[in-house]
Amino acid sequence: MPDAAGRARAVVDVLRAVVAGAAEREPGQAVAYDVASVSSAVAAAAELLGHDPDLALLFAADVAADLAGRMSGREALWGAGRTALDGVAEHLAAGRDPAFLERVADRVMATREAGPRHLSAEMELVRSAFREFAEDRIVPVADRIHREDGDIPADIIEGLADMGCFGLSVPAAYGGVADGDDLLGMVVVTEELSRASLGAAGSLITRPEIMTTAILRGGTDEQKERWLPAIASGRKLCAVAVTEPDHGSDVASITTGAVLDGDEWVLDGVKTWCTFAGRAHHLLVLARTGPVGHRGLSLFVVNKPSFTGHEWRVAQEGGGGIEGRAIRTLGYRGMHSFEVRFDRWRVPAGDLIGLDEGVGRGFYLQMQAFANARLQTAARAVGVMQSALELAVDYARQRQVFGRSLAAYQLTRTKIARMAALVAACRAFTYAAARAVAAGDGGLEAAQVKQLACRAAEWVTREAQQLHGGYGYAEEYTISRLFVDARVLSLFEGADEVLALRVIARRLSGK
Repeated sequence: MPDAAGRARAVVDVLRAVVAGAAEREPGQAVAYDVASVSSAVAAAAELLGHDPDLALLFAADVAADLAGRMSGREALWGAGRTALDGVAEHLAAGRDPAFLERVADRVMATREAGPRHLSAEMELVRSAFREFAEDRIVPVADRIHREDGDIPADIIEGLADMGCFGLSVPAAYGGVADGDDLLGMVVVTEELSRASLGAAGSLITRPEIMTTAILRGGTDEQKERWLPAIASGRKLCAVAVTEPDHGSDVASITTGAVLDGDEWVLDGVKTWCTFAGRAHHLLVLARTGPVGHRGLSLFVVNKPSFTGHEWRVAQEGGGGIEGRAIRTLGYRGMHSFEVRFDRWRVPAGDLIGLDEGVGRGFYLQMQAFANARLQTAARAVGVMQSALELAVDYARQRQVFGRSLAAYQLTRTKIARMAALVAACRAFTYAAARAVAAGDGGLEAAQVKQLACRAAEWVTREAQQLHGGYGYAEEYTISRLFVDARVLSLFEGADEVLALRVIARRLSGK
C-alpha cells in the first residue's frame, strides 16, 4: 500500500502528462485558459511533494478533481480520454476521503499553520523579525486604515526602512541587503507583511522591487549610483506609472508621450492605477518616445515631492505640472491608487533609464521587472491566505453552533484542511519560483504562481469569511478586510486571463 507521498507523486505524474498533451494542441481560448490554470496548480502540487506528504496528496487530489470537471465534455479538445485519471482513482479516493481531510485538519487546527516552511535558520530569524514588527506596528492600525481609507503611518514606513525592507532587491554595493540573486528573502518578508495588511504594508516592497529591477538591468553605472542607495534606504519612495485608462494589460499600446526638447524630455499623458504615487518621490514612467508598438517605449524616473492624502498637484517653472487623484476602491487601502496626469512635465535627459541606449528599451525592461513583481504578488497572496487561515481556525474553535463547537463539524474541518493545502502549495511554489527567477529563467513559474496564488486567495478568504457567518460581513472583523483585499490580486501585475493566455499557454506550447 503506497504512503501519502507515493500516492501524491503518482497523481502529479498523471496530471503532468495530461497537461503536457493538452498544451501541444490549439483548442481555443476557453480550453487554453483551463489548461494554463491547471498547469499552474500541477506545478504547485509538484513542489509541495517535498514539503508535506499529506497536504501534497490532498492538494493533488483536489487539482485532479478540478481537472476532471474542466475536461468533462471537452475531452477531444484536451486530447485526453474519459479514462485519463482512472489509473490513479484509488489515490484520488484516498486524498479526497473526508476522514483523511479531518485528520489533516486536526494538525492544522492545533498549529494554525499550513505545514512546515523548510526555511534555513537564518531565514527563520528574518521571518520572525518581520512577524514581530508586523504584530507590534501594523496589525493594531490595519483595520482602521482600511475603514478610514487612511494613509500609512510614517512610523511604519520608517521602521521598515530601518529594517532594510526597501533594499531587499538592491545589491550591497548600492546600500541594499540583496544576497546575490537570491529572492527568497523578499518573498518571506512580503508574506509576513501581507499577513498583517496587504494595503498598509505587504505592497510597500512591490514598487521599489520593480524600479530596482529596471535600473539594475537597464541603467547606467551613474544612474545606479544615483538612485539605488536612496531607494534601498527608504529615503526615496517609489511608484510605477504604466497602465493607462484605455490600455490596461496591453502595455505596448500606451499613448503617454515624451518628446525630446534640447536636454529634456517633455512628458504628456494620463496614467491610472498608480499605487502609492502620492507618497512616492520617484515615479517609474513608461512613455512613448518612438513609433507605435513595443519598440517605441522608454522608461523614465520622474522626481516629485512626497504627498499624503488623496489629491495632490506639483508645478514646474515654465508651466509644466503633475496632478494625482486617488481612485476609491473596495479594498487595498492605505497606499492609495491614483490617476496621474502629466502636462508638459519636463524630465532631464539623464533620467531616462539607460540614456541614449535606453531609448526604445522601456517595454523590455518593464516586462523583466514585472516577473519579479508577479513573484512578489504571489507572496502577498500567500500572506493574505495565511492570515485568513489563522482567523478561520481561531473563530471555529471559539464559536458554538447548535450546542457544539464550530470546529467539531466535519464540514468545517474539511474546509480548513483544503484551505491549508492551498496555502502550503502556493507557498512551496512561491519559494521554488523565487529560485527560478533568481536563476534568470523563471518567467513561466512567476506567472503560474501569481495566477494560482491570487485565485486561491479569493477562495480561501471567502471560505474563512463564510465560517464567520454574519460577523464575517462586519467591518469590525478583520476577515472582511482580507476578503475585499484578496479580490485585487488577480487584477494587477498581470490580469488572470492575460497571464493564462498570453504568458503561460504560450510558454507551455513553445510558441
